[in-house]
Order: sequence, then C-alpha cells, then structure tokens
Amino acid sequence: MLDYRPFSSLGRMDIDWLSARYHFSFANYFDPARMGWGPLRVWNDDKIRAKSGFDPHPHRDMEIITYVRTGAISHADSLGNRGRTEAGQIQVMSAGTGIQHAEYNLEDADTTLFQIWITPAAPGLKPRWETRTLPGVDDKNRLIPLASGQGLPETMGIYQDATLYVAHLEAGGEIAHQLAPGRKAYVVGFLGQAEVNGQLLNARDGLAVADVDRLTLTAQGSGSLLLADLPG
Repeated sequence: MLDYRPFSSLGRMDIDWLSARYHFSFANYFDPARMGWGPLRVWNDDKIRAKSGFDPHPHRDMEIITYVRTGAISHADSLGNRGRTEAGQIQVMSAGTGIQHAEYNLEDADTTLFQIWITPAAPGLKPRWETRTLPGVDDKNRLIPLASGQGLPETMGIYQDATLYVAHLEAGGEIAHQLAPGRKAYVVGFLGQAEVNGQLLNARDGLAVADVDRLTLTAQGSGSLLLADLPG
C-alpha cells in the first residue's frame, strides 16, 4: 500500500514568524486519518523567520529529531544543553521524563527544517540532547542512516525500533530498500523529484508505505529524500 500525500494536502499554519506544514494532525490541524504512522507521530515542515523561534516549552515521552535543510537552529534546554545545528546537521532530543527547550533561528535569513516526533518504546526514560554533522551531499545513491534505535553504527540513538535515513540521488540513480515483514515506512522528498515504487514524489510530498517488502527509489533528476523505517 502506497498512500501518497502531496504537499498541497498537508495541514498548515502561517503566522508572522512561522510557516508550517503538517504531515500528521498537529496544533490547529486535525485529520483522523492522519494521526500517525506506526510510532511516527509528527512530521512538520517548518520555515522559521530570521531572529524568531519557539519560546521555552515542555515535552515528555517523545523522540524529537530535527533535520535542518537550510539555515540553522539554536537550542537551549532545562538540562543545560546549548548548541547550534545548521544545514547538514541533525539534532535528537529524547524528552523522556520531561524536558523544557527553546529553538530559535538567530540567523539573518529564514531557516527551513523537518521536525519529526517518534513515540519511544517505553515511557519515563532519561531525557537527553545531542547534535551531529551528517555525511555530505557528495555521498550519493545510498541510504545513509542518521538516527536509529536498531544499533546501527555511526548513528544518533533513539529509544525506538526505527531508523531515519537520508538519500542524495544523482539523476537516474536508484536505491533499493528491504522492509522486514510487518514494518512500515514514511518517505518525504525535499529536493528534486523521485519515484518510489513508481509513485512520483515531488519535493516536500509525503508517502506512507505498508504491506510492501521492497522499496525502489529512483531519481528523476538529482534530488534528496528522507525515509523512516518503522515498526508496524
């Protein structure tokens, strides 16, 4: 099953400092058919205006992954962590028993990012935060694991049996990915166009995948996408 979700169909919120698109129900957007996909609960596509951002607010029992596409985001939290995550980097925050954080775009231009929430395998875990530089866009035509709870090397850990991958495809490039029985996937393109098992995916479209054992990702031109491999 391939459930194609074009960018134009996503939930939306536009205010003076934030332009957000929601792949799943969030904030003012509610769609009972889009409440999550396996443990994937939130996939937000945010544009944060320069010199603005999210004031301190709390979370608990959620794995929150931020993939920065352009610009940078500056983080501060109640554990004393401080850091700046820029395009080409990823940050992971495990909210666990509770954490309060703020995320600001302190740059002189807009920042664009994906914010991805995954429900942890167990509640009440120890909260934490880290940021890391990703492999560069010159690493082509393969799925690169970024954050995982499957014990994959050189990834940032999350408390769930899931893995988030990035792929940078050259024109005509093709990648195959096996999904184990009972697992799901969610795919979002963010540059260029690609086909996933024949379904065209434009930049910032989403695709929910279930009951499929093999995904074939084919670039229509050069492009990039994220793929979350998830338990059912």
